[in-house]
Amino acid sequence: MNSGILFRKILGLAAPSGTGKTTLLVELIPLLRERGFRVALIKHTHHDFDIDTPGKDSFRLRLAGANPVLVGSRHRWALMKETPGQDEPVLADLIAHLHREELDLILVEGFKHERFPKIEIHRPSLGKALLYPEDPSIIAIAIDGKGQGTHPIPVLDLNRPSMIAGFIVDFLGDCRKRIYRIAR
Repeated sequence: MNSGILFRKILGLAAPSGTGKTTLLVELIPLLRERGFRVALIKHTHHDFDIDTPGKDSFRLRLAGANPVLVGSRHRWALMKETPGQDEPVLADLIAHLHREELDLILVEGFKHERFPKIEIHRPSLGKALLYPEDPSIIAIAIDGKGQGTHPIPVLDLNRPSMIAGFIVDFLGDCRKRIYRIAR
């Protein structure tokens, strides 16, 4: 049996760095929330990052060797896990940390080489080749500008986030019919 996470409602944005994935997500998430969807986001980064603040107790406790550290208040909580020397995270392992029963959709930024449904963001002015059709997980292409061409999958206007949100809502309705296995 193939191990992995089973989940119906997952959708990624795939594109080279600097194409505008985060910018589009910042516009899409409020549109989806206005329609009543509970949205989580998983973002992959190739850079080292730290969400903690040097000098704060949680930072000092992490430096002392506590791993993981969970910080909570009535406003939010955050779990910080040190992973030095480990391989890049696998999407299924990160999804496992979410309370999927409380979510209508998991949006994913990055992880473009993993197999799950994605919208490709394409800006012809950047001179990059399309990821589609080499990536069979791409279900639509959001293109900036003219010359969108014809493709056997939907082509969306990147400058119309409400159109893309509508496509996502339709996609979520279709998700009731299928389950995606996110491999570990």
